[in-house]
Amino acid sequence: MTSPLPLVLPLPAPAPIAVVRHPRARAVRLRVDPATGEVRLVLPPRASLASAMRWAAEKSAWIAAARAKLPPPRPFLSGAHLPYRGGELEICWRADAPRRVTREGDRLICGGPLDGLAARITRWLRSEALGLLRAETTEFAHLAGVDVAQISLGDPRGRWGSCSARGTIRYSWRLILMPDIVRRAVVAHEVAHRVHMHHGPAFHALVARLVGRDAGHARDWLRTHGSALHWVGRSA
Repeated sequence: MTSPLPLVLPLPAPAPIAVVRHPRARAVRLRVDPATGEVRLVLPPRASLASAMRWAAEKSAWIAAARAKLPPPRPFLSGAHLPYRGGELEICWRADAPRRVTREGDRLICGGPLDGLAARITRWLRSEALGLLRAETTEFAHLAGVDVAQISLGDPRGRWGSCSARGTIRYSWRLILMPDIVRRAVVAHEVAHRVHMHHGPAFHALVARLVGRDAGHARDWLRTHGSALHWVGRSA
């Protein structure tokens, strides 16, 4: 069970701690989520909450240091650059431009009220992501000899994609921010789950066959750079 508690720590930017009682936890531990900045205090089922909170307060210096290492927010503002398929696009707001986002080379041109700019950029990215992910999912499903019942988008913090036993695949729209080679490996990963609902050798062999190479490079890239993508489009 997770619940935010009003535990105020002596940090430059205090934040509530999410308390999680985990059935398999054997000791109290702290974690700062690199995708959200959330501070989590994980407790065994019967651990004393009061003692754990006092212990967490003593770790304020560690928490501050961990939060200082978080990626900086990259809000969608005019003049800002955002990652896109291995390159970058510049957001260009123009008072005389249409509201609808259009791409001109490495620039995204958009007009309309400034207070809605971020929402319009996000909608454009989601639309681009959905079209590309549908095409790549269809491509890999054909190669694997499987059907995919439905494809949808979300913005999860814990995973880049998921595949249900019924054949529904759900992706993070932020896959469009990744290099193509990494995104395609994620798509192949989810399609391969239509054949193998596990991560055994047969599963990894199928992913490699679909993408034409071992997908270890994509996993390495995601471990190094994935968390920073969750800060794209976020305000400070």
